[in-house]
Amino acid sequence: QLQACGGGLVQAGGSLRLSCATSGRTFSKYGMGWFRQAPGKEREFVAAISWSRTRTYADFVKGRFTISRDNAKNTVYLQMNSLKPEDTAVYYCAADGGGYPRENVRGYDYWGQGTQVTVSS
Repeated sequence: QLQACGGGLVQAGGSLRLSCATSGRTFSKYGMGWFRQAPGKEREFVAAISWSRTRTYADFVKGRFTISRDNAKNTVYLQMNSLKPEDTAVYYCAADGGGYPRENVRGYDYWGQGTQVTVSS
């Protein structure tokens, strides 16, 4: 079970940190990803981190977003800086039992419920 939180309303240029807490004792073995979905659009990849902390990012967030994980807390984070109005979306976290930092929506086994991020201009 995944529980995402940390979304909210922020002005352009501002920052937010999303958190995704998980249950279970095998979190350290999972690959974790963040995706987002804006109204009328498909869900798209944002960032992912493997069990060994290999990170991958979508081009549109490179240099602005950072994904990290704390295995002791069973939590993955997404630090979002320099936010833009086009970052407005519902953000979802996901877990891959294979441990890889997958960029494909279909590569994930479990999904959280999503948290709304709204960036005003």
